[in-house]
Amino acid sequence: MFHPVDFVIPTGPIFNYTSAKVVTPSGHTHLPEIVDNGDGSVTIKYQPIETGLHNLHVAYNNKPIEGSPYQFYVDAVDSGIVAAYGPGLSYGVAGEPCSFTIDTKNAGAGGLSLAVEGPSKTEISCHDNHDGTCTVTFVPRVAGEYRASVKVNGQHIPGSPFLVKVQPRPGEIQERSQFSMGTASEFSLTVKEYDINTLTADITTPSGKSESCILKKLPNGHLGISFTPHETGVHLVNVYKDRQHIPGSPFKIDVSRNEVGDASKVRVYGEGLYRGYLHQITEFVVDTRDAGYGGLSLSVEGPSKADITCKDKPDGTCGVTYKPTQPGTYVIAIKFADEHVPGSPFNCKIGGVTTNKEESIVSRTVKVVETTHVGSVCELVLKVPGSDPMDMVASVTSPEGKTELCDIVDQSDDHYTIKFSPKEMGVHIICVKHKGLHIPGSPFQFTVGPIVEGGAHKVHANGDGLDNAEVGHPNEFNIYTHEAGPGMLTVNVEGPSKATIMFEDKFPGSSVAAFRAPEPGDYTVNVKFNDEHIPDSPFRVVVHPSSGGARKVTVQSFKQKGLEIGKPNAFTCVFNGAQGALGARVVAPSGAEDEALIQALDDTNGHYAVRFIPRENGVHYCHVTLDNRHIRGSPFRVIVGEADPDPGLVCASGQGLVTGKSGEGNCFTVNTIGTGIASTLSVNIDGPSKAEIKAHEVNEGYEFMYTPSAPGDYFVAIKYGGNYHIAGSPFKAKITGPGKPSAKKEHAHCVIETVKKSEDSQGLPKFSSDASKITSKGLGLNKAFTGRAAQFSVDTTHAGHNMLFCSVIGQPGSQPVDEITMKHNNRNVYNCHYTVKQKGKYHLVVKYGDQNIPGSPFNINVI
Repeated sequence: MFHPVDFVIPTGPIFNYTSAKVVTPSGHTHLPEIVDNGDGSVTIKYQPIETGLHNLHVAYNNKPIEGSPYQFYVDAVDSGIVAAYGPGLSYGVAGEPCSFTIDTKNAGAGGLSLAVEGPSKTEISCHDNHDGTCTVTFVPRVAGEYRASVKVNGQHIPGSPFLVKVQPRPGEIQERSQFSMGTASEFSLTVKEYDINTLTADITTPSGKSESCILKKLPNGHLGISFTPHETGVHLVNVYKDRQHIPGSPFKIDVSRNEVGDASKVRVYGEGLYRGYLHQITEFVVDTRDAGYGGLSLSVEGPSKADITCKDKPDGTCGVTYKPTQPGTYVIAIKFADEHVPGSPFNCKIGGVTTNKEESIVSRTVKVVETTHVGSVCELVLKVPGSDPMDMVASVTSPEGKTELCDIVDQSDDHYTIKFSPKEMGVHIICVKHKGLHIPGSPFQFTVGPIVEGGAHKVHANGDGLDNAEVGHPNEFNIYTHEAGPGMLTVNVEGPSKATIMFEDKFPGSSVAAFRAPEPGDYTVNVKFNDEHIPDSPFRVVVHPSSGGARKVTVQSFKQKGLEIGKPNAFTCVFNGAQGALGARVVAPSGAEDEALIQALDDTNGHYAVRFIPRENGVHYCHVTLDNRHIRGSPFRVIVGEADPDPGLVCASGQGLVTGKSGEGNCFTVNTIGTGIASTLSVNIDGPSKAEIKAHEVNEGYEFMYTPSAPGDYFVAIKYGGNYHIAGSPFKAKITGPGKPSAKKEHAHCVIETVKKSEDSQGLPKFSSDASKITSKGLGLNKAFTGRAAQFSVDTTHAGHNMLFCSVIGQPGSQPVDEITMKHNNRNVYNCHYTVKQKGKYHLVVKYGDQNIPGSPFNINVI
């Protein structure tokens, strides 16, 4: 007999997306019971049938959740030895208690000792249950991997030390820096007389997988490939010209064991793995000389962004340095050939006290914009740095759903005026794109007529200056206030040095702000309207040193569209005489960051290959840096999937976006049919209480329900395809009812990987109607005469929008009804006729949508 195992694990809002399996010590796979807790978490219940170390694998939307797999040890009940069990030996959340039980029944006398080691110091409490068991509780302060040791008479009990994976608190901010580089194996293909620029190549591994490789010219003039092998055996190199195999392709190459990377042979050492000090360079060494060929990736995650620099040492090892700017615990992960090296991840304690921040502030009065009308000229002024007027396109969609192109006037210096003449009143949606992609902030909401609702949630700030800032340069961003109404706009910059803030009103409702920082470091940009933060404020901005030689670096063979999930993509970086360490990372639409692998093609001339594998559909941002400074054009936008996931084609509706009640479910629907592709949809709700969010798929997209526990104003931000608000987001919902508001703003978050939807696949749309409000009258509702048309009318004026159905059926064996007609008289009244040829009892069914109207089905006597 074994103790049952229960885990409570946060996964996501859609319960059906969660899956789990348990792998037993004997290698068998079991499916545990999964229970929906209704709050974005699940309880996983499993009854073990054997002793030993088990692994629990948990996935959401077919992707492993963070921390999976979880390990737990199973021992028999009343085994005669001390045993420990419970979720606190496998899983936890930073700042929350982790508990487990120790069973000492029938184990005899002995000294019991407990210890928990990990990234933070923990206090352990032990409660005697007076039944031969005790409950142990500890509270991990920071996320990371902990080891809980349970010893009797100085000896570990079975399963000890236990590995406990502690996740960050929901909403906790952790900054992450990454660096990747690779050592590749080179093979000659004995092929000459080909222009390498006309060729493409990939590799089929012995297991049948397709991997990317880099083509290059070898010193002997032959064509060669460079790639990082992961398997031994015969690989097939496919080389194409105009999508056709060149003569001799595919080529066979044999990879031996010593050419495949082995992470267990990597040595890592140095003080910087365990301790350091604020604002000081921290260093450690990575030795891969005996580990074969493989990609080396490093990440440092903690309270501040600590840029990583790697330099080769004369002895063949690699020196790694990073400089944290905030004290606390940093987690250092080091992988080689996609596997953690021995000891990774490391937990490094950074000491020191943060210094006082310098502050700059600028305020401007925002006046009411002039009310626009049908037929007037409406204008929107924007600055789009690095744009080409020939690549700019803008369109406007009216409240009725009609879309037209806008006029774009180039005002020089990357400024543009977007003009359109509305044909109806109401809220219009303006989409502005450069090279087929939405510019930051697009789509824009533009009200023709009086603006009904304003406020801070209607102000938006976007631009490169909030994403990619540089010392000594004016880091610019647009502020759009057209929909906000009158008020006071404030821009505040805090950081290690006093920044100069510039502010320019380009047109009523549009402004350009910029800040110039004299020193690099972490800065905070606060944008407020009437003393309230606007959406996404405060903005955390890393100001980098002057780009210097980074401006010389160029990219080649960069593919911006048509990338596929799970398939490698590669491009080339050329230094053009610049000196420094190249870095690259890719940010997915969901915000997840992944390392890009860098391989040297020609060290002498500064040619490097950069390779990454996309995991999501949508717009990705590829950040390419030299000595942690962005090269020209970085970050580069690339589209993964069939097309650009256009937030301008997504809309939201429902009472839950306007009003609702506390303690009840408030609903709204996000319609994604117009996009026709799969991407990432995120919903964030901020308000005076934490609002539980649930979601499920419907024909037109996704329906969300949130349940706040206190009254007040709640702001619902909806983003699609990355960090792009849909039109009208964030929405302001006024919640009434009982409950005590929290002293601070509470946050709820939900992310969904959408599926492809189209008009053809959705079935009938969901209409809003109430059949009980329909009235009907006429002799044909009760009586009819054979061979003569019976008549009645149906009035749908107050019933909403839906379809009207009518059918007549008789007793078994009777003849079918000869004819049924319905005619609309343009006043929401339908005149209906039917003709019956045979006497008897009949039933008349009238439905509005899928609901019977009052009195239906009607009993008809045909005479």
